[in-house]
Amino acid sequence: MTVPPVTKATTAPDAGPESARPATALPTGGAPGTVSDAAGAGRRVSTRRGTADPVKVLMHRHRELCERAVDPLEIAAGLEAHGVTDRTAARFRHRDVFALAEEMYARVPRGTEHTAAPVRPTGADSRGGRTGRAPWMLRALLPGAVCAVAVAGMEAAEGTVRLTAGVVGAIGVTVAVALALRRGPLRPAGRTVPSVKTSTLCLLAFAAYGQGLLHEISGGGPDGSWPLDPAPLLALCLAIAPAAWCAHLFSALARRRLERSRGLDEFAAGARPLLLAVVVLHLGALTALLVLTSFALPGSAHVPTAALGVLLLLARLLIVHGFPESAATALGVACAAEVASLALLLAGRLPGLDLLARPVEALVGAWGTAAVPALACGVAAAGLLAHATEALSRASAHTS
Repeated sequence: MTVPPVTKATTAPDAGPESARPATALPTGGAPGTVSDAAGAGRRVSTRRGTADPVKVLMHRHRELCERAVDPLEIAAGLEAHGVTDRTAARFRHRDVFALAEEMYARVPRGTEHTAAPVRPTGADSRGGRTGRAPWMLRALLPGAVCAVAVAGMEAAEGTVRLTAGVVGAIGVTVAVALALRRGPLRPAGRTVPSVKTSTLCLLAFAAYGQGLLHEISGGGPDGSWPLDPAPLLALCLAIAPAAWCAHLFSALARRRLERSRGLDEFAAGARPLLLAVVVLHLGALTALLVLTSFALPGSAHVPTAALGVLLLLARLLIVHGFPESAATALGVACAAEVASLALLLAGRLPGLDLLARPVEALVGAWGTAAVPALACGVAAAGLLAHATEALSRASAHTS
């Protein structure tokens, strides 16, 4: 009789002691209490509650964030930027992201000299800089003052002297604007997009010359030079000061609300009306400046300049708080729409292409040349406001 070969019995995974079981890799994603298999095929294996510390795993994953954070708010904002929500924090047995961040901050090993969060200096600006309030406020007033002097010189001069005054004034205004944006609440938090400067210059040039050029092209020209309208540039330069103050107010109040909030949804609910209030406040200040400049420089339309001012403010707020791409997109769209209006009018003169110019001609005929920049900047500002309402209501947008 043939004896069958003896086969080695297979031991069930749960037969041996806990220490004899093979080690399981720490989870790299998903809810705590689940782990991925070694092959990464997506199979989930349940583990016993309490065998792993899910917060410790999260701290290891965001170790650099935890080590460089100056307070729990920095960790909470960083977690939110990585997609951690209050619902995710509940799976870590915490009521919200702020409570989870407080535990992570408390458990980060630090030396005795770093146990307390550093206190921000009294003279620090809203983005954590050490520049006092008075210097950036004076720099914000500089573009308006330089532009007013340049416009006064151009209005008083004629011929070559007027052209020289205009060139010198443009250079002075450019330098003053650069100084105003380099420090203070209008300073970018990080990287910027180069196309922002190009689009902004194009929009400002259209504000000064665009309506005159539209009028000349619509009448069959241009015949010679088209008129310059310095009133929009003067009002926008004067509006840099209230724009800087509004940006400082928004950053300071949002930071204070962030410190008092106990959840991401609570902070977002308070940040959205705050942004709308700041935009309305700046629009009111810009409208008042437009009315004042109209006494010295009559004949300028206010609506396109107000729309451009709101667009520039929203773009700057997004750049300051770390969203330069969306700002560049909105400015580029407005710039492209204004350039396209001129191109369509010129293309309509070619044989068989008169249909291209009819929409612009109908718009100009019904509402005047001011309707083109008002529509272009107004639509871009409305779209950017909708995006900014969502982007700037995130906690990660208000940390240093």
